[in-house]
Amino acid sequence: MSRERRTQHEERAEMLTREENELVTRTAAGTPMGEAMRRYWIPALLSRELPEPDGPPVRVQLLGERLVGFRDTAGRIGLVDEFCPHRRASLWLGRNEESGLRCVYHGWKYDVAGNCVDQMNEPEPFCHKIHLKAYPTVEMGGVIWAYMGPRERVPAPPRFEWTRVPESHRHVSKVWEECNWLQALEGGIDTSHAPILHRTITAKTARPGIPVLGAFVRGGKPILEVDVTDYGYRYAGIRPLGEDQTYVRAYHYVMPFTQIRPQQLGRGRDGRDRTMIAGHMWVPIDDGNCMVWNWMYSFGKEALTEEDRMERGHGNGPDHVEQHGEFRSLRNKRNNWLIDRQIQKTETFTGIEGINTQDRAVQESMGPVVDRSQEHLGPADRAIIAARRLLLQAITTVQDGGDPPGVDASYYHARAIEKIFPRSSTWRETVLPEMYADDGSLAAVH
Repeated sequence: MSRERRTQHEERAEMLTREENELVTRTAAGTPMGEAMRRYWIPALLSRELPEPDGPPVRVQLLGERLVGFRDTAGRIGLVDEFCPHRRASLWLGRNEESGLRCVYHGWKYDVAGNCVDQMNEPEPFCHKIHLKAYPTVEMGGVIWAYMGPRERVPAPPRFEWTRVPESHRHVSKVWEECNWLQALEGGIDTSHAPILHRTITAKTARPGIPVLGAFVRGGKPILEVDVTDYGYRYAGIRPLGEDQTYVRAYHYVMPFTQIRPQQLGRGRDGRDRTMIAGHMWVPIDDGNCMVWNWMYSFGKEALTEEDRMERGHGNGPDHVEQHGEFRSLRNKRNNWLIDRQIQKTETFTGIEGINTQDRAVQESMGPVVDRSQEHLGPADRAIIAARRLLLQAITTVQDGGDPPGVDASYYHARAIEKIFPRSSTWRETVLPEMYADDGSLAAVH
Protein backbone atom coordinates (compact mmCIF):
# COMPACT_ATOMS: atom_id res chain seq x y z
CA MET A 1 0.00 0.00 0.00
CA SER A 2 1.38 3.45 -0.87
CA ARG A 3 2.17 5.91 1.92
CA GLU A 4 -0.63 8.22 0.73
CA ARG A 5 -3.22 5.44 0.70
CA ARG A 6 -2.03 4.13 4.07
CA THR A 7 -2.34 7.60 5.60
CA GLN A 8 -5.88 8.00 4.26
CA HIS A 9 -6.81 4.59 5.66
CA GLU A 10 -5.32 5.45 9.05
CA GLU A 11 -7.22 8.75 9.12
CA ARG A 12 -10.52 7.01 8.41
CA ALA A 13 -9.79 4.45 11.11
CA GLU A 14 -9.30 7.25 13.69
CA MET A 15 -12.62 9.00 13.02
CA LEU A 16 -15.06 8.63 15.87
CA THR A 17 -18.41 7.15 14.99
CA ARG A 18 -21.49 9.04 16.07
CA GLU A 19 -21.96 6.45 18.83
CA GLU A 20 -18.40 6.95 20.10
CA ASN A 21 -18.86 10.71 19.90
CA GLU A 22 -21.89 10.41 22.16
CA LEU A 23 -19.90 8.26 24.59
CA VAL A 24 -17.08 10.74 25.14
CA THR A 25 -19.07 13.98 25.10
CA ARG A 26 -22.00 13.20 27.45
CA THR A 27 -21.14 13.51 31.14
CA ALA A 28 -24.42 13.52 33.09
CA ALA A 29 -24.84 11.07 35.96
CA GLY A 30 -25.26 7.52 34.67
CA THR A 31 -23.59 8.13 31.30
CA PRO A 32 -20.40 6.13 30.59
CA MET A 33 -18.16 9.21 30.33
CA GLY A 34 -19.91 10.84 33.25
CA GLU A 35 -19.23 7.86 35.48
CA ALA A 36 -15.58 7.75 34.38
CA MET A 37 -15.09 11.49 34.94
CA ARG A 38 -16.61 11.27 38.42
CA ARG A 39 -13.62 9.15 39.43
CA TYR A 40 -11.37 12.26 39.45
CA TRP A 41 -11.10 15.37 41.59
CA ILE A 42 -12.92 18.14 39.73
CA PRO A 43 -12.30 21.89 40.23
CA ALA A 44 -15.55 23.37 41.48
CA LEU A 45 -14.89 26.84 42.90
CA LEU A 46 -12.12 29.36 43.34
CA SER A 47 -11.34 29.66 47.05
CA ARG A 48 -11.99 33.38 46.80
CA GLU A 49 -15.60 32.68 45.81
CA LEU A 50 -16.13 31.51 49.39
CA PRO A 51 -13.92 34.05 51.16
CA GLU A 52 -15.24 33.78 54.73
CA PRO A 53 -17.23 31.57 57.10
CA ASP A 54 -21.01 32.02 56.98
CA GLY A 55 -20.76 34.00 53.74
CA PRO A 56 -23.26 33.80 50.87
CA PRO A 57 -23.63 30.41 49.15
CA VAL A 58 -22.54 30.12 45.52
CA ARG A 59 -24.17 28.24 42.66
CA VAL A 60 -22.05 25.54 41.00
CA GLN A 61 -22.91 23.33 38.05
CA LEU A 62 -20.73 20.29 37.37
CA LEU A 63 -21.35 17.49 34.88
CA GLY A 64 -25.00 18.52 34.56
CA GLU A 65 -25.63 18.60 38.33
CA ARG A 66 -26.85 21.82 39.93
CA LEU A 67 -25.12 22.33 43.27
CA VAL A 68 -24.46 24.98 45.91
CA GLY A 69 -21.17 25.62 47.67
CA PHE A 70 -20.80 27.27 51.09
CA ARG A 71 -18.22 27.74 53.85
CA ASP A 72 -19.68 27.05 57.28
CA THR A 73 -19.00 28.71 60.62
CA ALA A 74 -15.92 26.52 61.23
CA GLY A 75 -14.55 27.19 57.72
CA ARG A 76 -15.51 23.76 56.36
CA ILE A 77 -16.65 23.54 52.73
CA GLY A 78 -20.04 22.17 51.79
CA LEU A 79 -20.93 21.24 48.21
CA VAL A 80 -24.52 20.05 48.12
CA ASP A 81 -27.53 19.59 45.86
CA GLU A 82 -28.99 23.02 45.09
CA PHE A 83 -32.55 21.92 45.85
CA CYS A 84 -33.97 21.29 49.29
CA PRO A 85 -35.37 17.71 49.61
CA HIS A 86 -38.53 19.09 51.24
CA ARG A 87 -40.21 21.09 48.46
CA ARG A 88 -37.27 21.59 46.07
CA ALA A 89 -36.66 25.30 46.71
CA SER A 90 -33.19 26.53 45.82
CA LEU A 91 -30.72 26.53 48.70
CA TRP A 92 -28.85 29.34 46.96
CA LEU A 93 -31.50 31.54 48.60
CA GLY A 94 -30.60 30.02 51.95
CA ARG A 95 -29.13 31.37 55.17
CA ASN A 96 -25.57 30.22 55.88
CA GLU A 97 -25.50 30.32 59.67
CA GLU A 98 -24.44 28.38 62.76
CA SER A 99 -22.63 25.56 60.94
CA GLY A 100 -25.24 24.89 58.29
CA LEU A 101 -27.22 26.10 55.30
CA ARG A 102 -30.88 26.78 56.08
CA CYS A 103 -33.61 26.80 53.43
CA VAL A 104 -35.58 30.05 53.65
CA TYR A 105 -38.85 28.36 52.61
CA HIS A 106 -39.54 26.22 55.70
CA GLY A 107 -36.30 26.46 57.66
CA TRP A 108 -34.84 23.01 57.04
CA LYS A 109 -31.11 23.13 57.69
CA TYR A 110 -28.19 21.01 56.41
CA ASP A 111 -24.56 20.62 57.45
CA VAL A 112 -21.62 20.25 55.04
CA ALA A 113 -22.11 16.47 54.92
CA GLY A 114 -25.74 16.87 53.80
CA ASN A 115 -27.26 15.85 57.13
CA CYS A 116 -30.54 17.52 58.00
CA VAL A 117 -29.99 19.06 61.45
CA ASP A 118 -33.13 21.16 61.95
CA GLN A 119 -36.72 21.48 60.68
CA MET A 120 -38.24 24.77 61.84
CA ASN A 121 -41.76 24.00 60.61
CA GLU A 122 -42.16 20.46 61.91
CA PRO A 123 -43.85 19.83 65.29
CA GLU A 124 -42.37 16.31 65.21
CA PRO A 125 -39.01 16.62 63.40
CA PHE A 126 -37.76 13.69 61.34
CA CYS A 127 -34.28 15.01 60.47
CA HIS A 128 -32.75 11.54 60.71
CA LYS A 129 -34.76 10.46 57.65
CA ILE A 130 -33.58 13.32 55.42
CA HIS A 131 -30.25 13.57 53.66
CA LEU A 132 -29.12 16.10 51.06
CA LYS A 133 -26.71 14.93 48.36
CA ALA A 134 -23.25 16.21 49.32
CA TYR A 135 -19.82 15.72 47.78
CA PRO A 136 -16.42 15.57 49.51
CA THR A 137 -14.11 18.52 48.84
CA VAL A 138 -10.47 19.45 49.28
CA GLU A 139 -9.05 22.97 49.13
CA MET A 140 -5.72 23.14 47.36
CA GLY A 141 -3.87 25.74 45.29
CA GLY A 142 -6.60 28.38 45.71
CA VAL A 143 -9.19 25.97 44.31
CA ILE A 144 -11.99 23.96 45.92
CA TRP A 145 -12.06 20.52 44.32
CA ALA A 146 -14.97 18.07 44.42
CA TYR A 147 -15.10 14.31 44.23
CA MET A 148 -18.39 13.02 42.79
CA GLY A 149 -17.66 9.30 42.50
CA PRO A 150 -18.01 6.26 44.76
CA ARG A 151 -16.66 6.95 48.25
CA GLU A 152 -14.65 3.74 48.35
CA ARG A 153 -12.65 4.85 45.24
CA VAL A 154 -11.48 8.35 46.22
CA PRO A 155 -8.40 9.22 44.12
CA ALA A 156 -5.12 10.72 45.30
CA PRO A 157 -5.42 14.46 46.08
CA PRO A 158 -4.97 16.76 43.03
CA ARG A 159 -1.44 17.83 43.99
CA PHE A 160 -0.28 19.31 40.70
CA GLU A 161 3.00 21.17 41.13
CA TRP A 162 1.20 24.50 40.72
CA THR A 163 -0.93 23.78 43.80
CA ARG A 164 2.21 23.40 45.94
CA VAL A 165 4.13 26.56 45.10
CA PRO A 166 3.64 29.68 47.27
CA GLU A 167 0.61 31.84 46.50
CA SER A 168 3.02 34.53 45.25
CA HIS A 169 4.15 32.12 42.53
CA ARG A 170 0.77 30.97 41.16
CA HIS A 171 -2.41 32.37 39.65
CA VAL A 172 -5.73 30.71 38.85
CA SER A 173 -8.74 32.04 36.94
CA LYS A 174 -11.71 30.63 35.09
CA VAL A 175 -14.05 31.49 32.22
CA TRP A 176 -17.28 30.00 30.87
CA GLU A 177 -17.04 28.50 27.37
CA GLU A 178 -20.17 27.84 25.34
CA CYS A 179 -19.42 24.42 23.89
CA ASN A 180 -18.89 20.82 24.94
CA TRP A 181 -15.87 20.13 27.13
CA LEU A 182 -14.17 17.79 24.66
CA GLN A 183 -13.88 20.17 21.72
CA ALA A 184 -12.43 22.74 24.13
CA LEU A 185 -9.91 20.21 25.47
CA GLU A 186 -8.97 19.08 21.97
CA GLY A 187 -8.31 22.69 21.00
CA GLY A 188 -5.96 23.00 23.94
CA ILE A 189 -3.89 19.89 23.29
CA ASP A 190 -3.62 20.68 19.57
CA THR A 191 -0.15 22.26 19.29
CA SER A 192 -0.24 22.72 15.51
CA HIS A 193 -2.94 25.41 15.57
CA ALA A 194 -1.21 27.79 17.98
CA PRO A 195 1.31 29.56 15.72
CA ILE A 196 -1.40 29.90 13.07
CA LEU A 197 -4.52 31.00 14.95
CA HIS A 198 -2.66 33.08 17.54
CA ARG A 199 0.03 34.74 15.43
CA THR A 200 0.48 38.40 14.80
CA ILE A 201 1.03 39.23 11.13
CA THR A 202 3.31 42.21 11.63
CA ALA A 203 6.11 43.05 14.02
CA LYS A 204 4.66 46.56 14.24
CA THR A 205 1.80 45.79 16.61
CA ALA A 206 1.33 45.90 20.36
CA ARG A 207 -1.68 43.57 20.20
CA PRO A 208 -1.41 40.23 21.98
CA GLY A 209 -0.43 37.19 19.99
CA ILE A 210 2.45 34.89 19.17
CA PRO A 211 5.09 37.16 17.59
CA VAL A 212 5.44 36.76 13.84
CA LEU A 213 9.24 36.85 14.21
CA GLY A 214 9.36 34.41 17.14
CA ALA A 215 10.54 30.80 17.02
CA PHE A 216 6.99 29.40 17.33
CA VAL A 217 5.86 31.08 14.11
CA ARG A 218 9.20 30.82 12.27
CA GLY A 219 9.55 27.11 13.02
CA GLY A 220 8.45 24.55 10.48
CA LYS A 221 5.39 22.32 10.58
CA PRO A 222 5.49 20.16 13.71
CA ILE A 223 6.20 16.47 13.95
CA LEU A 224 4.33 15.10 16.98
CA GLU A 225 5.58 12.38 19.28
CA VAL A 226 3.26 11.01 21.98
CA ASP A 227 4.33 8.84 24.93
CA VAL A 228 1.45 7.24 26.85
CA THR A 229 2.05 7.35 30.62
CA ASP A 230 0.30 6.33 33.84
CA TYR A 231 -1.54 9.68 33.99
CA GLY A 232 -2.33 10.18 30.29
CA TYR A 233 0.55 11.09 28.01
CA ARG A 234 3.41 13.49 27.41
CA TYR A 235 3.85 14.86 23.92
CA ALA A 236 6.25 17.01 21.96
CA GLY A 237 5.83 19.26 18.94
CA ILE A 238 9.16 19.15 17.09
CA ARG A 239 9.77 22.00 14.65
CA PRO A 240 12.82 22.62 12.45
CA LEU A 241 14.14 26.14 13.02
CA GLY A 242 16.48 27.66 10.47
CA GLU A 243 19.14 25.47 8.93
CA ASP A 244 20.62 23.84 12.01
CA GLN A 245 18.27 24.17 15.00
CA THR A 246 15.18 22.50 16.42
CA TYR A 247 12.42 24.13 18.47
CA VAL A 248 10.48 21.79 20.75
CA ARG A 249 7.46 22.45 22.92
CA ALA A 250 6.77 19.51 25.22
CA TYR A 251 3.48 19.16 27.09
CA HIS A 252 1.52 16.82 29.33
CA TYR A 253 -2.08 15.65 29.05
CA VAL A 254 -3.36 14.53 32.44
CA MET A 255 -6.59 12.57 32.34
CA PRO A 256 -9.33 13.46 31.87
CA PHE A 257 -9.33 17.24 31.17
CA THR A 258 -5.96 18.83 32.01
CA GLN A 259 -3.18 20.18 29.79
CA ILE A 260 0.20 21.41 31.07
CA ARG A 261 2.04 23.67 28.61
CA PRO A 262 5.44 25.43 28.58
CA GLN A 263 5.69 29.19 28.92
CA GLN A 264 9.40 29.96 29.25
CA LEU A 265 11.20 31.24 26.15
CA GLY A 266 11.10 35.01 25.75
CA ARG A 267 8.31 35.43 28.31
CA GLY A 268 10.09 38.01 30.47
CA ARG A 269 10.79 41.68 30.09
CA ASP A 270 13.07 42.50 27.19
CA GLY A 271 12.56 39.00 25.81
CA ARG A 272 14.35 37.11 28.58
CA ASP A 273 13.32 33.59 29.58
CA ARG A 274 11.29 32.74 32.68
CA THR A 275 10.63 29.66 34.81
CA MET A 276 6.95 29.63 33.90
CA ILE A 277 4.46 26.85 33.21
CA ALA A 278 0.77 27.26 32.48
CA GLY A 279 -2.22 25.13 31.64
CA HIS A 280 -5.95 24.63 31.52
CA MET A 281 -8.64 22.30 32.82
CA TRP A 282 -11.80 22.01 30.71
CA VAL A 283 -14.57 20.97 33.10
CA PRO A 284 -18.08 20.13 31.89
CA ILE A 285 -20.85 22.38 33.18
CA ASP A 286 -23.34 20.45 31.08
CA ASP A 287 -23.06 18.86 27.66
CA GLY A 288 -23.16 22.20 25.84
CA ASN A 289 -20.97 24.30 28.14
CA CYS A 290 -17.73 23.98 30.07
CA MET A 291 -15.72 26.00 32.56
CA VAL A 292 -12.15 26.64 31.45
CA TRP A 293 -9.79 26.80 34.42
CA ASN A 294 -6.60 28.72 33.63
CA TRP A 295 -3.52 28.51 35.80
CA MET A 296 0.09 29.63 35.65
CA TYR A 297 2.99 29.32 38.05
CA SER A 298 6.68 29.94 38.48
CA PHE A 299 8.79 26.95 39.51
CA GLY A 300 11.83 29.19 40.08
CA LYS A 301 12.67 31.97 42.52
CA GLU A 302 10.88 34.71 40.60
CA ALA A 303 7.31 35.38 41.72
CA LEU A 304 4.46 36.31 39.40
CA THR A 305 3.83 39.98 38.76
CA GLU A 306 0.56 41.86 38.97
CA GLU A 307 0.72 42.21 35.20
CA ASP A 308 0.90 38.40 34.91
CA ARG A 309 -2.27 38.13 36.99
CA MET A 310 -4.17 40.49 34.68
CA GLU A 311 -3.88 37.89 31.84
CA ARG A 312 -4.35 40.67 29.31
CA GLY A 313 -2.81 38.82 26.40
CA HIS A 314 -4.91 35.72 26.97
CA GLY A 315 -8.33 37.29 27.41
CA ASN A 316 -8.98 35.59 30.75
CA GLY A 317 -8.49 38.45 33.22
CA PRO A 318 -10.75 41.10 34.76
CA ASP A 319 -10.62 43.24 31.61
CA HIS A 320 -12.14 40.38 29.63
CA VAL A 321 -14.16 38.13 31.96
CA GLU A 322 -16.76 38.63 34.71
CA GLN A 323 -15.07 38.04 38.06
CA HIS A 324 -18.09 36.63 39.87
CA GLY A 325 -21.30 34.77 39.13
CA GLU A 326 -20.97 32.77 35.90
CA PHE A 327 -17.54 34.14 34.84
CA ARG A 328 -18.77 34.89 31.32
CA SER A 329 -16.42 36.29 28.69
CA LEU A 330 -17.24 39.82 27.59
CA ARG A 331 -16.30 38.76 24.06
CA ASN A 332 -18.62 35.92 23.12
CA LYS A 333 -20.61 34.42 20.26
CA ARG A 334 -23.53 36.84 20.76
CA ASN A 335 -21.28 39.77 19.82
CA ASN A 336 -19.10 37.76 17.40
CA TRP A 337 -16.22 37.90 19.89
CA LEU A 338 -15.88 41.58 18.89
CA ILE A 339 -13.88 40.59 15.83
CA ASP A 340 -12.24 43.57 14.09
CA ARG A 341 -11.79 42.90 10.38
CA GLN A 342 -9.38 45.81 9.93
CA ILE A 343 -7.10 44.42 12.64
CA GLN A 344 -7.42 41.02 10.99
CA LYS A 345 -6.12 42.53 7.76
CA THR A 346 -3.23 44.45 9.28
CA GLU A 347 -2.18 43.18 12.75
CA THR A 348 -3.35 39.73 13.89
CA PHE A 349 -4.40 36.56 12.12
CA THR A 350 -7.93 36.58 13.59
CA GLY A 351 -8.77 40.17 14.51
CA ILE A 352 -9.99 38.87 17.89
CA GLU A 353 -8.42 40.20 21.08
CA GLY A 354 -6.88 37.65 23.42
CA ILE A 355 -5.23 34.30 22.68
CA ASN A 356 -7.74 32.23 24.64
CA THR A 357 -10.62 34.34 23.36
CA GLN A 358 -9.52 33.20 19.91
CA ASP A 359 -9.57 29.60 21.13
CA ARG A 360 -13.08 29.99 22.48
CA ALA A 361 -14.25 31.64 19.27
CA VAL A 362 -13.21 28.79 16.97
CA GLN A 363 -14.38 26.10 19.39
CA GLU A 364 -17.76 27.74 20.01
CA SER A 365 -18.15 28.28 16.25
CA MET A 366 -18.32 24.47 15.82
CA GLY A 367 -21.64 24.37 17.67
CA PRO A 368 -22.46 22.98 21.13
CA VAL A 369 -21.25 19.43 20.34
CA VAL A 370 -19.22 18.87 17.18
CA ASP A 371 -19.94 15.79 15.04
CA ARG A 372 -16.54 14.09 14.91
CA SER A 373 -17.71 11.53 12.37
CA GLN A 374 -17.45 14.34 9.78
CA GLU A 375 -13.79 15.17 10.47
CA HIS A 376 -10.67 14.49 8.38
CA LEU A 377 -7.67 14.05 10.66
CA GLY A 378 -3.98 14.03 9.81
CA PRO A 379 -0.59 13.38 11.43
CA ALA A 380 -0.72 16.79 13.16
CA ASP A 381 -3.73 15.50 15.13
CA ARG A 382 -1.88 12.66 16.88
CA ALA A 383 -2.35 14.16 20.35
CA ILE A 384 -6.10 14.47 19.79
CA ILE A 385 -6.34 10.90 18.51
CA ALA A 386 -4.39 9.65 21.54
CA ALA A 387 -6.67 11.52 23.96
CA ARG A 388 -9.80 10.03 22.39
CA ARG A 389 -8.35 6.54 22.68
CA LEU A 390 -7.54 7.08 26.36
CA LEU A 391 -11.03 8.41 27.10
CA LEU A 392 -12.72 5.47 25.39
CA GLN A 393 -10.41 3.05 27.21
CA ALA A 394 -11.16 4.79 30.53
CA ILE A 395 -14.88 4.29 29.96
CA THR A 396 -14.33 0.57 29.41
CA THR A 397 -12.01 0.28 32.42
CA VAL A 398 -14.53 1.90 34.76
CA GLN A 399 -17.37 -0.21 33.38
CA ASP A 400 -15.23 -3.30 34.11
CA GLY A 401 -14.67 -2.19 37.71
CA GLY A 402 -11.13 -0.83 37.32
CA ASP A 403 -9.43 2.51 37.96
CA PRO A 404 -8.89 4.89 35.02
CA PRO A 405 -5.47 6.50 34.35
CA GLY A 406 -4.42 9.48 36.44
CA VAL A 407 -6.25 8.75 39.70
CA ASP A 408 -2.90 8.11 41.42
CA ALA A 409 0.03 10.45 42.14
CA SER A 410 1.88 9.77 38.88
CA TYR A 411 1.43 13.34 37.53
CA TYR A 412 2.58 15.21 40.64
CA HIS A 413 6.01 16.16 39.23
CA ALA A 414 5.07 16.77 35.58
CA ARG A 415 6.51 19.92 34.00
CA ALA A 416 6.08 21.28 30.47
CA ILE A 417 9.30 22.51 28.87
CA GLU A 418 10.30 24.28 25.64
CA LYS A 419 13.80 24.55 24.21
CA ILE A 420 15.79 25.49 21.13
CA PHE A 421 18.79 23.24 20.54
CA PRO A 422 21.15 22.07 17.75
CA ARG A 423 19.61 19.84 15.11
CA SER A 424 22.17 17.16 15.97
CA SER A 425 20.45 16.58 19.35
CA THR A 426 17.01 15.15 20.12
CA TRP A 427 14.26 16.34 22.42
CA ARG A 428 14.58 13.15 24.44
CA GLU A 429 18.17 14.13 25.21
CA THR A 430 17.62 17.84 25.84
CA VAL A 431 13.99 18.37 26.95
CA LEU A 432 12.72 15.12 28.47
CA PRO A 433 15.13 15.13 31.46
CA GLU A 434 13.57 18.42 32.62
CA MET A 435 9.93 17.34 32.24
CA TYR A 436 9.67 15.97 35.79
CA ALA A 437 10.55 17.90 38.93
CA ASP A 438 12.59 16.82 41.95
CA ASP A 439 14.80 13.83 41.18
CA GLY A 440 14.15 14.03 37.44
CA SER A 441 12.73 10.51 37.36
CA LEU A 442 10.41 9.74 34.50
CA ALA A 443 6.85 8.56 34.73
CA ALA A 444 6.32 4.98 33.70
CA VAL A 445 5.97 4.77 29.92
CA HIS A 446 3.93 2.05 28.22
